[in-house]
Amino acid sequence: MNEIQNQATDAAPGAVPQTMTAWRQERYGGPESVTRQSGPVPVPGKGQVLLRVRATALAAGDVKVMRGEPLVGRAAFGLRRPKQPVRGLETAGTVVALGPGVAGLAVGDEVVGELSSLGGGLAEYAVTDAARLVPRPVELDPVVASTLPVSGVTAWQALDRGEVGDGDRVLVLRATGGVGTFAVQLARLRGADVHAFCGEANRALVEGLGASRTWDYRVTDAAGLPPGQYDVVIDIAGTASLRDLQRLVRDGGRVVLVSGEGSRFWGPIARLAGASVRSIGSKRRLLSFLATSKTGVLADLVALAVDGRVTPVVEGTWPLAEAGAALARTDSGRAVGKTVVLGSARIDPPAR
Repeated sequence: MNEIQNQATDAAPGAVPQTMTAWRQERYGGPESVTRQSGPVPVPGKGQVLLRVRATALAAGDVKVMRGEPLVGRAAFGLRRPKQPVRGLETAGTVVALGPGVAGLAVGDEVVGELSSLGGGLAEYAVTDAARLVPRPVELDPVVASTLPVSGVTAWQALDRGEVGDGDRVLVLRATGGVGTFAVQLARLRGADVHAFCGEANRALVEGLGASRTWDYRVTDAAGLPPGQYDVVIDIAGTASLRDLQRLVRDGGRVVLVSGEGSRFWGPIARLAGASVRSIGSKRRLLSFLATSKTGVLADLVALAVDGRVTPVVEGTWPLAEAGAALARTDSGRAVGKTVVLGSARIDPPAR
């Protein structure tokens, strides 16, 4: 461990060890390609901090990087293997070391954020850019906080892209995933009347989050709904045809494409290109967007969670020793809300 890290951790509660447990993958593949290993604790570089991980929520992006799909994406996250071998984008943790040039954070601070370098959270310690982090209030459970940086921020940005406001009627497709459960709640907070597609077993859950009407996607699909009844459609499922989605909104309405099916090589690129073409000259726009890390939005979500105005849905928690099972659950596509892996640090109970 270098001199900077030693100096930074002098005030930390407990010395930072030389090695740690992490779930790593040396090749692309399914959850079986990610194995529990022992390795060195990372050292924070310029503008970075070292976190003792308290909780990591798994996201769809973790599965995409794990599998290396779409193949065109490997230009960004590694041609033959992931550049960052440890999955886990959304993390709540304790600052235990500061790299050069870090201001505004101190050893012992509790924080939450989206990790840089495409992951790192399925480990006892993780390094990330300090600029990606926001404070975690003591009254916010780290498990709950860890669900916000990617899924919550993505839902917020999707609603912004669709210009969702008071009085709008909004349809959310695949309302039971991480992004979907947040989209329903946040749209309702904006004053929208929310309808949603989900599985029959989860209709009560989604209605409890704020949807005034739900459909079982196995019985009814987008093609089966009356045309022109929505101001905004948030498409997280990515399986309905662009024609059917466009038909659902009124003139001046917007369809926001959060996800999409596609080829193993190109992924949703063809679908998104088709959406752009179909929107030319149309009064019913098909809008794609790329969610990015936004600490301002994350801070607002933290405040909403503390106030109880947003309640993240956590399907279950796994100890770090069973992170492989948590990855498999996320990879199955059947998880309701978020799957969270606990770090090695003690998890305090929520404030009451």
